[in-house]
Amino acid sequence: MNEQQQKQKDTILKLLAEKSVMKQDVYTNTITVFNELKDVLKESADDLSEKISNVDKRVGIFFKDLSLQSMQLKVAGDMLDFEMHSNVFEFDPSHPMYKTSYVKNNDYNSYCGIISIYNFLADSFKYSRLNDLGYLIARVFVNREKKFFVETRIPQIAYKYATFSETPISKEQLADIVNELVIFAVSFDLFTPPFDAVRQVTVGEIQEKSSSSALRTGKRLGYVPSADSASMFDDEAIL
Repeated sequence: MNEQQQKQKDTILKLLAEKSVMKQDVYTNTITVFNELKDVLKESADDLSEKISNVDKRVGIFFKDLSLQSMQLKVAGDMLDFEMHSNVFEFDPSHPMYKTSYVKNNDYNSYCGIISIYNFLADSFKYSRLNDLGYLIARVFVNREKKFFVETRIPQIAYKYATFSETPISKEQLADIVNELVIFAVSFDLFTPPFDAVRQVTVGEIQEKSSSSALRTGKRLGYVPSADSASMFDDEAIL
């Protein structure tokens, strides 16, 4: 092995020992947080279900564990879908996090795992309406030190968790985030679309409606949103 090859080997080993190990730490932490979030969702579902059953048993609340990286919380007519990505991500250099001293002190602090939360109508899953729309309402980012921040347009969450936390994420913080997500989902109503937007329908759409429902349904589908709701969902890439 010549000198150049030895330097190449040393570079590869250094990257594996530092960057690859760091990414493994991020992934492990993200799995841990996702499992802690499962516990929070189960506890929340059990508690809310018990209490609302004394008010009206028709209001269904339940938790469903779909896989190691996917789970759902049904709250009345809403479904919150939680998805953990299997990869570790870096951010574009223009991201605001790069202006923080925490990331400036160590670039590896910026690498994160992602847990995405979507809001769907519960009936979309119940009736297998595959064309129905859901909305990305928040993303939780977890780094190698188990510190986190949340990207969302829900003010109550963004206000508290818009930048990296000073300490590792706790179950109390996860419970707080879940509560705000539920409040938002239940408050975010299904609006009737304008008459002219839905006055035409094909025979095929009507025939399919009884099965997979070709007529898409979403909380704002066919609706010209207000300035507030438009700003929340006009650019999901930001989330």
